[in-house]
Amino acid sequence: MPVPDGLDGMRLDAGVSRILGLSRTVVATLAEDGDVTVDGVAVGKSHKLAAGSWLDVTLPEPAQPLRVEPTPVEDLEVIYHDSDIIVVDKPVGVAAHPSQGWTGPTVVGALEAAGYRISTSGASERQGIVSRLDVGTSGVMVLAVSERAYSLLKRAFRDRDVDKGYHALVQGHLDPPSGTIDAPIGRHRGSDWKFAVTANGKPSVTHYDTLEMFASASLLDIHLETGRTHQIRVHFSALHHPCCGDLTYGADPVLAERLGLVRQWLHARSLAFAHPADGRRVEFTSPYPADLQHALDLLRES
Repeated sequence: MPVPDGLDGMRLDAGVSRILGLSRTVVATLAEDGDVTVDGVAVGKSHKLAAGSWLDVTLPEPAQPLRVEPTPVEDLEVIYHDSDIIVVDKPVGVAAHPSQGWTGPTVVGALEAAGYRISTSGASERQGIVSRLDVGTSGVMVLAVSERAYSLLKRAFRDRDVDKGYHALVQGHLDPPSGTIDAPIGRHRGSDWKFAVTANGKPSVTHYDTLEMFASASLLDIHLETGRTHQIRVHFSALHHPCCGDLTYGADPVLAERLGLVRQWLHARSLAFAHPADGRRVEFTSPYPADLQHALDLLRES
């Protein structure tokens, strides 16, 4: 295809992303593999496009459709369910839904194995998913059962009408002990699966209060105004107070070992929203799982 006038001077990864609807990461990978040429010459992701030049992109084979495998998850507890919503307490090591490269259990698969039926629009492997928790994060999560609930809850999360409360154990002591972190988050320059505070990232706002202070760490109550991937982990790492056990974002491995942590100390403690059936305010909470409680007990004893 010829490069449109509107993309003249734009970087290749940004321009091709706009034309084809691919992510810039995917375009960069295609360019790195030699699958993007301009006027017959292979170019890199930073190449500046010129209007009228001939762009040739060889797309990868379409990925195979993802399937939901009904797999029981013993530790996944259904806190509440009715004809509109299902609220679960998600254990660590469980993904919200199937995705490329993930072979472990999922919330969607666990609910199907338990006999719950969800009928909502969207990709079949993401039935009912209106928000997600990372594989390494435990806690309360809601899914929509009905089409009306799916639409209303998606809008509520988008419009920030859902109160998402988290508890996190972070290294050191915050100064001030209560405050707001307002810092944009984008992809980490050195890794496709990490995120960082970046000047051109998406607006991200985190509110926190210190609940308890220990010699080497602080227990925080956190409420998210936005819901970026890894938001809490990135924001507190940027302040040099990473979540205990979060080696990906700079946590001290010695402290993690002393506390018996093999993942970040981060728990989705509560979720409050207007019930899609009648608008009444509902709130659900999740207790700390054993590994996180054990780490707290060790700090309180020391």
